[in-house]
Amino acid sequence: MTEEQKKKLEQKLWDIANTLRGKMNADEFRDYILGFIFYKYLSERLYIYANSILTADGIDFAEIDEKTDEGQAILDAVGEAAIDELGYFLKPSELFSAVAKRGSKPGNFILEDLARILNNIERSTMGTESEDDFDDLFSDMDLTSNKLGRTEEAKNTLIAKVLTHLDEIDFELEKADSDVLGDAYEYLIGQFASGAGKKAGEFYTPQEVSTILARIVTTGKTRVRNVYDPTCGSGSLLLRVAKEVDVGDFNGQEMNRTTYNLARMNMILHGVHYRNFDLRQEDTLEHPQHVDKRFEAVVANPPFSAKWSSNPLLLNDDRYSQYGRLAPASKADFAFVQHMLHQLDDNGTMAVILPHGVLFRGAAEGHIREYIIKERNWLDAVIGLPANIFYGTSIPTCILVFKKCREYPEDILFVDASTCFEKAKNQNYLRPEDIAKIVDTYRGRAVEERFSHRAPLTEVAENDYNLNIPRYVDTFEAEEPIDLAAVAAELKANATGMADLDAQIAGFCAELGIEAPV
Repeated sequence: MTEEQKKKLEQKLWDIANTLRGKMNADEFRDYILGFIFYKYLSERLYIYANSILTADGIDFAEIDEKTDEGQAILDAVGEAAIDELGYFLKPSELFSAVAKRGSKPGNFILEDLARILNNIERSTMGTESEDDFDDLFSDMDLTSNKLGRTEEAKNTLIAKVLTHLDEIDFELEKADSDVLGDAYEYLIGQFASGAGKKAGEFYTPQEVSTILARIVTTGKTRVRNVYDPTCGSGSLLLRVAKEVDVGDFNGQEMNRTTYNLARMNMILHGVHYRNFDLRQEDTLEHPQHVDKRFEAVVANPPFSAKWSSNPLLLNDDRYSQYGRLAPASKADFAFVQHMLHQLDDNGTMAVILPHGVLFRGAAEGHIREYIIKERNWLDAVIGLPANIFYGTSIPTCILVFKKCREYPEDILFVDASTCFEKAKNQNYLRPEDIAKIVDTYRGRAVEERFSHRAPLTEVAENDYNLNIPRYVDTFEAEEPIDLAAVAAELKANATGMADLDAQIAGFCAELGIEAPV
């Protein structure tokens, strides 16, 4: 698939999404359209797999008669193989194209069928290895919602229309790289994020920022054993790492149920086998689900300065005990950092996006920051990003990079990339050259005046472990010297001109017989 064809696919999918736009908010119709695309993908993937088994016998999976004993025997055999290989199963009558064709005929009611089929996909995995990956996967697609229409007929008509439009698109799964559809899916998630306001930050990190994190944590590597994101949202950060190097296993945790479902769909749509990802739904700080694992690459964009319990009992938790202090209840930023450092393997790299406050706030945060640098020497780099590049917030942010075994343990790299952006209508964005400059500076630990500086640990200590970037990267530009003699001459000339003007005005006033202004 060429780049032009890919863009056409993305546009078609977005046009179909807009069919629902008038009925509900962006974050609501997102769940329906992405869910239907996922259902179509599962159907086509199963159909291709089933036919690969049946080709030798000259059988087309879609033509199997489910009502005969022979047909049922074939379906049982294919189903067993599909559950093992793909993790789920659909009958011929449950395939997306079959349902779309039924819905395209006037008078055919498909809503009940559709709800049952989506439920059957989940049921087909029960008791198998893939059960957790498909459990409640379609729970956000409420086909009885009045937002789809005031009557059952209206709901049915709208859903049938969406399915018909989707059925006309050939995903070309047999000849295309599986990432083509995955990228289109990612495009849609990004489009929804741009219109979702503050909520967007809960499920999507801008692709440009994801790319920087992915390239940083994969520096010097062609493969990573595993990657972890404790606040994985839609899974975009995890998948971005796989764009840079081969990834063995994907691991993540997400508290929001809807976003968690989106992440699992995103993984499968990008061709990640169900055995190669382990995503969990739970509060990461209070109930970590991967606490016994260690990861070679750790990436995250946690919610900025979120509230958390800061329960003193957590000081007995291995993630926090060594620091002697917990992050304040009003700001969980360092709680996420401590959690991620606990999960980071000795040969791993961790990159996390945080608000600038983590660089200089005192009290417990200052204590934790000092411990990380002074006692552990785990902080590798501080990268300041431009303001207004994230959905839902305009604040400037930074990337903190950590390593437990640092190649350059004698200093910390500071980068001020706050001016590396292109201004757009509602939001700033990083250009390819901005991304390249930031990543190249990190990888080469390059020093550039007014952009980057390698600060010896002694310099950081002298600053009381305050990491505020202007302390290390001087961006001050002196103003051009003022020629006072020229300014005085200009003022004198202006005064002379004003005197001539006043004389003219006085003359006009005398002719008119009125008092001249003072």
